[in-house]
Amino acid sequence: MKGIRALLASSLLSLAALSTVQPVVAAPQPIHFADLNWESGSLITEILRIMVEQGYGLPTDTLPGTTITLETALANNDIQVIGEEWAGRSPVWVKAEAEGKVQALGDTVKGATEGWWVPEYVIKGDPAKGIKPLAPELRSVTDLARYKDVFKDPESPDKGRFLNSPIGWTSEIVNQQKLKAYGLQDSYVNFRSGSGAALDAEISSAIRRGKPILFYYWSPTPLLGRFKLVQLQEPPFDAEAWKTLTDAANPNPRPTRSLASRLSIGVSTPFQKQYPQLAQFFAKVDLPIEPLNRALAQMSENHSAPRDAARAFLKQHPDVWRAWVPRDVADRIAATL
Repeated sequence: MKGIRALLASSLLSLAALSTVQPVVAAPQPIHFADLNWESGSLITEILRIMVEQGYGLPTDTLPGTTITLETALANNDIQVIGEEWAGRSPVWVKAEAEGKVQALGDTVKGATEGWWVPEYVIKGDPAKGIKPLAPELRSVTDLARYKDVFKDPESPDKGRFLNSPIGWTSEIVNQQKLKAYGLQDSYVNFRSGSGAALDAEISSAIRRGKPILFYYWSPTPLLGRFKLVQLQEPPFDAEAWKTLTDAANPNPRPTRSLASRLSIGVSTPFQKQYPQLAQFFAKVDLPIEPLNRALAQMSENHSAPRDAARAFLKQHPDVWRAWVPRDVADRIAATL
């Protein structure tokens, strides 16, 4: 009996010892992506998240915010990835990049653009729809001063309405400063929508009704492929003038077209060091603009969730994304589609 007791005691001690030395494996922390509230940003974010989760086995999530707050969070490593970063535009990004806190990886969408637009029928008319040209000599932003009555603001009918970006976007500050730089602040209302979706809805509604509308927009988007639009001419790019447009406090902004678009994947420097394999992947991302615009149009027309649209894009275009990752990673992703 004593022998059995001794054996049991020895076994229990051994188990206790084993339990104290067994390492506790913590689940990896999710990689925080910016939750971007415009169509191309949300689609690209979900494409990247699916590839990271399924190809590399790493968890992800998204955190919402405005462009400026998300760039600040990236600099502090509170988030790790901004899927569509218009690198070099905002003072927040420029400062964080100069301090080595963030990195712009890759040249993800070539041929992107932004500016001020009007429907083509405003200039040329549309006989098939019985629309006469309302601003036949409108070519550039400087011509807008004499056409404020064409773009009449319903709440301030003595002024025109310029449809700006939603509040919190870097482009919203730039456009506000451009109104001053072009001498239009007294003749146009600076109207801001609540979100990218609201901006799209207002533009689309006006165009379907054949109404004149002046608005800021960009590519890649489904809107530019869906309607006939004309981009208004602006002065040639001037780097010093651009600084005055990105500074909301500058009282004397100078006119210039926007900085040439470079779309990248923004990452925090700690993320780049912790996940070099993902940084290599992100640096290779290259989304051809035509299939991307088609995917965005399908997402918009079908009211698809960005996650579903991303899976559809990956399934339809393996020739595009397989070039970004090693073969074994690509095969794991493909197996989940």
